This record gives sequence, structure tokens and C-alpha cells, in this order.
Amino acid sequence: MSRSAHPAGPRHADVLPEGHYTAPPTDLNALDSKVWAQTVTRTTDGVVSVGSIDVKKLAEEFGTPAYFIDEADFRARARAWRTAFGDDADVFYAGKAFLSRAVVRWLHEEGLNLDVCSAGELATALSAGMPAERIAFHGNNKSTAEITEAISSGVGRIVLDSFQEIVRVAHIAESLGKRQRVQIRVTVGVEAHTHEFIATAHEDQKFGIGLADGQAAEAVRRALALDGLELIGIHSHIGSQIFDMAGFEVAARRVVKLLAEIRDEHGVELPEIDLGGGLGIAYTSEDDPSEPHEIAKALHEIVTRECESAKLRTPRISVEPGRAIVGPTAFTLYEVGTIKPLDGLRTYVSVDGGMSDNIRTALYDAEYTVSLVSRVSDAEPMLVRVVGKHCESGDIVVRDAFLPADLAPGDLIAVPATGAYCRSMASNYNHALRPPVVAVRDGEARVIVRRETEEDLLRLDVG
Repeated sequence: MSRSAHPAGPRHADVLPEGHYTAPPTDLNALDSKVWAQTVTRTTDGVVSVGSIDVKKLAEEFGTPAYFIDEADFRARARAWRTAFGDDADVFYAGKAFLSRAVVRWLHEEGLNLDVCSAGELATALSAGMPAERIAFHGNNKSTAEITEAISSGVGRIVLDSFQEIVRVAHIAESLGKRQRVQIRVTVGVEAHTHEFIATAHEDQKFGIGLADGQAAEAVRRALALDGLELIGIHSHIGSQIFDMAGFEVAARRVVKLLAEIRDEHGVELPEIDLGGGLGIAYTSEDDPSEPHEIAKALHEIVTRECESAKLRTPRISVEPGRAIVGPTAFTLYEVGTIKPLDGLRTYVSVDGGMSDNIRTALYDAEYTVSLVSRVSDAEPMLVRVVGKHCESGDIVVRDAFLPADLAPGDLIAVPATGAYCRSMASNYNHALRPPVVAVRDGEARVIVRRETEEDLLRLDVG
């Protein structure tokens, strides 16, 4: 079927659910700079490029689906966070968003620290040359082996998440003849404006030690009494994909109040406070994230004001951006396969990936946008749902968007802002092969995480 003969789907936005796009975009060929990496543009022939390489060439060399990361953009965002917070604060990149040895080297070169939460992430960081003292180790259920490896490696801090872990870390540190620097993660009772499953500071959840019921104060007492621990501060994390700074203000006020209580009870002013991460990015044109310098200014002012009120010295601030650095720097490239128009509803556009390379839509009801990137089109917009090839009705990549009505099998489409959590949470569902991650910069592209092969799958299947 020719493109011109392809039956178009619905073109009206009134079938869209409330809260989604209200009208088709006036120019389907335009690329919204809010959601695309810095070097992404359309070439004179209408093909989208990144790092001066067009996506047709990238697809030919690396295949689809594939994640393409704009290395220059990643480095620029890392520098922006480092510069915004300055020398009197620490920026820890949250490795859970996306981690590879290349990323670790970029972080090291740009002066950022690294937050890890598993033995695998720690091994990746150390193998790529990140100094152990610049690594923080997180997690709500760290194993004895993980704690032993972290302390033996000399990580700069371990974030304690439970009473049992306080004793466990202290015991292991003493057995190794070391005194481990630690923070205590507290749940401050702030439910950030985010999805239920990624709000992490209200009381009813698995992370941290409760503040309101006095448990955090008791955790401090126990940590200060153990020779294997050096308590350096309090940690708080209120959620993910947050745009409103009000939650951080409430969290900081409650954490500073705890610092004042520690001073009054123990005569100790803890020198550090970690406010976590969770700052949002633009997945669609409706999202309006703050810039790093705005975030840094707001957090410094909040903490300084609260400490002055409590007559405390202002502690050193740490933050943990992950998504905010890597999220906007990458996109996922797909090839269009089956196209199914449903009269009066929408057109289903199937691609060669799906929930195995981006589970966030199914898991969090996350919203994304999508563009035709292998050519331009003057066709009318049609309402589409971009879906994957897996055996699940919930296998949705982009729930509601507009693409040209002449879209056809073989076209390349791309979903921007997929740098965070997509590859990290990728799976082999239906024995899908996880896509590669390709770094692009100044006209050169290189694989930093290779595509899985069938041999990789069979190598693990030893039955």
C-alpha cells in the first residue's frame, strides 16, 4: 500500500482523555526543544539528526529499537548541576536512572559524584574508575555481601535505611577495622505531587525511618553509640518527577528540626543534609521543569533560612539528580510495523520494541510524545497509540499522540526523553533482546552498551 493510499485514523482531539493533548499540533514536523536532546535537529532533507548524524544512518548501522544518547548534552547537563551547586555542595548522580561504564567516566570527568544502590551498580562504578570516596551506597535491603563490598571498597557514605541495617553496617565495619561514614534516611511525611508508586517520603512505604513517630531520633541515638559508624548527616527523598519546590521546603524544615533536636540532645551538629533527587523533566510540551541554577538557589535558600531559624550552622547540602541529567539526553528509535486504524477511535501504530524497552507507560501511566523522524510529511495529523510487539494489551509506548496520516511500515519514529529508567528497567519479556545504547557526539557514534543477542539468552539457559 502506498503512503498516499494508507487509510488515515481519527484526526480530532475530542476523543482524547482529559489531561492529554487538546488539539493536533499545527506542524507535525517541528521538534519541541523542551523534550529533545540539545543537538537533535532536522536536516535539510527532513531527516532528524543527533550529534550531526541522521537517524537513517544510525538505524542502518545499529538497528532498531535502539537508545541514542547525546553525549554533549549529557555532559552539559552534568556541568550545569555541578556549577549551579558550587563547591559548598555535592551533586551525586543517581545511577539507577541509567548507568554504564561510559556514563561513569563522563561523570568523573565532569566532577560529579555517584549514588548506587546495588552490588552491580557499585561494580560498574568501580570498574570504570570512579573513586570510591565519591560513591554513596543506597538501598532498603542491602545484603551482607553488598555492605561488605561497599565498606571494603571505601565508599564515601552508606545511607542507612533501617534499625537492622544500623547494626549490620556497624558490625561489618568494625570487623573490617573501619569506621564507616553514614547518613540516616528519614521519611518526612511529604507526599510529593507524583505517581503513587514513585512517591517515597510519605509514611506508608518501604523506604527510610519514620520521623513523626520518633523512630528517626532513636536511629540517631543508636548510630551515635556505635564505634563502627561515623554519622555525618540526615537523608531525605520525597519522590520523583517533581516540579513543585514546596515539597522540598516542607521536607527541609522537618529535617532541620531533627538536626536541632540532635544538637540539643547529643551536643552534635551533623555537617551534612541530603535532600535527594526527584526533579522532573519535560516528557511532553506541557511539562515545565526548572533549571539547575533555579533549583540550587531555592534549595540553598530553604536550608539556610531554616537553619538560621533553628540557630544551626548551615550543613553541606547534597542532591541526587539522575533523571534530570540523563532523561532529556536520549531518545528511542523504532521502525514502524503494523498500522491498524480503528474507525472513530484512533490508529494503532506497532513498533519493533515496546514494554520490554520502556515499561514506564505501563507501570506509571507515564506520558511521552513521538515524532516521525525519517522524513517530513504534509499529511493531516491522525490520532495514534504507539504500541509494542509483546503479548500484552498494556504494551503501550505512547498512549495518545499525533502522527502524519501517511505513516507507513518502514518509517522511523522516535520517542524523546527516554534516557532515564528505560534501559535500566528493560526486560527480556517474550525473550526480547534488550536494545543497545549508542552515544553520539560531533559526528561520531559508538556503542556503550551493546545489543543483546540470542546467544546471550541461550548462554544463561543452562537447563
